[in-house]
Amino acid sequence: MSDESLSEAGFKDRTRVDAAREALRDAVAGVDRTERVPLTAADGRVVAGTVTAERPVPHYRRAAMDGYAVRAADTFGASDRSPEILREGDDPGPDRAVRVHTGSELPEGADAVVMVEDVESVGGDLEVFDAVAEGENVAPVGEDVDAGMTLYEPGHRLRPSDLGMLKSVSVDETEVYDRPTVGVVPTGEELVQRDPAPGEVIETNGLTVSRYVERWGGDAEYRNVVTDDREALRAAVQRDLTKDIVVTTGGSSVGERDLIPAVVDDIGEVLVHGVALKPGHPVALGVVEDTPVLMLPGYPVACIVNAVQFLRPAMKWSENAAVPPHPTTEARLDRKIPSEPGTRTFARVRLETRDGERVAVPTRASGAGVLSSVARADGWVAVPDDREGVAEGETVAVQDWEWSA
Repeated sequence: MSDESLSEAGFKDRTRVDAAREALRDAVAGVDRTERVPLTAADGRVVAGTVTAERPVPHYRRAAMDGYAVRAADTFGASDRSPEILREGDDPGPDRAVRVHTGSELPEGADAVVMVEDVESVGGDLEVFDAVAEGENVAPVGEDVDAGMTLYEPGHRLRPSDLGMLKSVSVDETEVYDRPTVGVVPTGEELVQRDPAPGEVIETNGLTVSRYVERWGGDAEYRNVVTDDREALRAAVQRDLTKDIVVTTGGSSVGERDLIPAVVDDIGEVLVHGVALKPGHPVALGVVEDTPVLMLPGYPVACIVNAVQFLRPAMKWSENAAVPPHPTTEARLDRKIPSEPGTRTFARVRLETRDGERVAVPTRASGAGVLSSVARADGWVAVPDDREGVAEGETVAVQDWEWSA
């Protein structure tokens, strides 16, 4: 694809978001590198092999209530008006009961537990006011987990509760997929790290994207700024082909200094250039030597929108895991959100509570370069492709894009 054809085509035929994501999905291969990590380091990691229980939980019959271990048959017919009389002892047997506490091992010979509130001590004897069935108030061996039971399959992302489960069955470490590695390359001859002169801009996209990579479970290599030069851009992309994913920021449109799509197409293939989303339609997705390359726009808000829509799922696919949905908060829209049919619009909003009701207040309907509109927002409303805006007063789902998973 030549520079001329890119310029002539512009973005008249923008690819729908779902189709663009599917094209990217086909280009992302799951990592096959794995490592064994202790449970203390496994939170958020993706399981690489089938995990089974090494022992049952519980591994002994235990009392599920405070009370008395008994033979259920000895309590038959017990009631408030006609209690059964048992003797308290250290060993269960005919007409005897043994004091137990929640979690205590059930004495051999006992098969049920009478709750302590259903027993009264009278003159050294125990009056039992409730009949219990065999197994009642008793946790059998393996009630929670059977030995050899499959706990997790490959692709499961471990949570703190999962780690507790694994430890309970004597698993001390587990095999997980390596974190996806991502090279983050900010581009643009106008970018500086500090003290900008007129015409210069402080670089923020690379920092922002690299921190999202870390938050989303990857390892980011935040590179120095690369100027708008074909050879320099080519070298920067090729340098990071050892990574699982390469991300560039800036230079992804069709202007004279927007060189990165042509560079990628020269050494690989541009799969998508121009996506029907707002803000951020000048995004490009490609592949070089089997490594996906995401070319994000330079405007900060557009960069963030596209990072969430394309980089986040690419990282999950690379990690052999599903893409979890964003948490949402339902709220009443404070004022209308305009949008163009055929384009998925991401409208930044802040959340307020008015008279006990959640209200979504748009912070800015446009302005892909206004970073403060993101920093001051609580989420965004994704207006579907087939909608022409969302009316004031409508209930909307506010997506929390800052969620870490």
